[in-house]
Amino acid sequence: MDTTNAILSDITTTISGVVGDFDQSSVLWALIVGIILAFLLGAGMGANDVSNAFGTSVGSGVVTIIQAYIMASIFETLGSVLVGWSVTDTMRKGVVDTTQYADNPKELLLGQVAILGGCASWLLIATALHMPVSTTHSLVGATVGFSIVLRGFDGIQWMAIVKIVCSWFISPILSGTISSILYLIVDHAVLRTVNPVKSGLRALPVFYFVCLAFNALMVFWDGSKLLKFDQIPSWGIVIIVLGVGCFAAAFAHFIMKPRIQAKIQDSEVPPTPPIFSDLESARGQSELKAFTENGGQIQPKPKEEPGKTRKFFIWLLPDRQRVDARSTTQLFSTIQVFTACFAGFAHGAQDVSNAVAPLAALISIYRYKSTEQKEVVPIYVLLYGVLAICVGLWTLGHRVIKTVGQKMSEINPASGFTIEFGAAMTSLLASKIGLPISTTHCLVGSVVAVGSIRSGEGIKWSIFRNIVISWVVTLPVAGLISAGIMLLIKWIAL
Repeated sequence: MDTTNAILSDITTTISGVVGDFDQSSVLWALIVGIILAFLLGAGMGANDVSNAFGTSVGSGVVTIIQAYIMASIFETLGSVLVGWSVTDTMRKGVVDTTQYADNPKELLLGQVAILGGCASWLLIATALHMPVSTTHSLVGATVGFSIVLRGFDGIQWMAIVKIVCSWFISPILSGTISSILYLIVDHAVLRTVNPVKSGLRALPVFYFVCLAFNALMVFWDGSKLLKFDQIPSWGIVIIVLGVGCFAAAFAHFIMKPRIQAKIQDSEVPPTPPIFSDLESARGQSELKAFTENGGQIQPKPKEEPGKTRKFFIWLLPDRQRVDARSTTQLFSTIQVFTACFAGFAHGAQDVSNAVAPLAALISIYRYKSTEQKEVVPIYVLLYGVLAICVGLWTLGHRVIKTVGQKMSEINPASGFTIEFGAAMTSLLASKIGLPISTTHCLVGSVVAVGSIRSGEGIKWSIFRNIVISWVVTLPVAGLISAGIMLLIKWIAL
């Protein structure tokens, strides 16, 4: 009830500001245009970035596109409201020194319109070209673009730009490393065992514990000020995280395991003798024949022994020729639905807040005529961003889902699970630190890393090359469009 009253109070204050003050009414057009552009930006992000988060699940055949849309809508909302506020602050105040506009907040307000216009334009262009680009980096580029027009190179936080450039390499490498390690653990613990289904069912509660406990940690550790999560003491967070993890493990053990077993048994074809037994018996017969022909002595075949290093890598890396049984992939299908939701949550935490940052700044400057922006981002602004994202996802999302989930590398439920979990983990940790890395880069990095170590066909490097080019041009192109819009606004309104 208190939250509802706070939202109504915020909206009323905004409306009363529009009606009661002449200075505000002179830039009312900018507020309205900004709100419309923020919707277009959200729609472009839904069509592009959110599609990346669920592309691997659709690519591995675990969920249909419609199911992916429904899950994305729910978990993007939860991620943005529960975790997303910290990144919003970084994007609002971290790229440009806002104190430079203290004597003329109107300039900064109009600059937000240029940011929204530049970023929305580039995202919609990229989506039309099937390119998965980063909203975060589009926003940074657009922010730099308008600032150069108004203040030249003064006041730009160059370290923030350096961090962005570093994240082009750090986020895909870190995410790819985490996903690869996870895939190797899954490969050794489940896929290469004598009975992968039995091993997988045994490991299921562990996967659920780690996934949900980590999610809970991200929600409650230095959590939302709006929901008072930041006031929970450290020992309380530890108890909540362990409690959530144990509940998830119990749910997996007592509810999910029996259901998965029943599902696998219903779909199983009559078992056939394992291939290795035929090979072993054939090898035994040939050895017996050689033994009798050579007077009781087996002639050893000359065999080249691999070196110690090669032996280690043969043992460590998965067999690229192995085809996983259908029952094993069914087991990971269930886990991958769960990690797809986790990826959506992570994306909501990181990128939804980025998309609404210029709108939050616009409303704040409009209401208080100040560049300080000390207040917490209103929850209705986050929810407006989520609504725009869902509209874009449902109308245009299928275009980019195919690039990440199907065209770049062959993905099955086991690799899809590790790709999504690794990317979500990297993205959530970064959003907690306040580092504006790209969920897109994390997912593509994971797809490339896991695809390289497991798939016989490997990676379609031509598609990867095009994606990397789109990453590199994002910042300058969004900046140029934003600068052009700012020049136009400056000529008309300043």
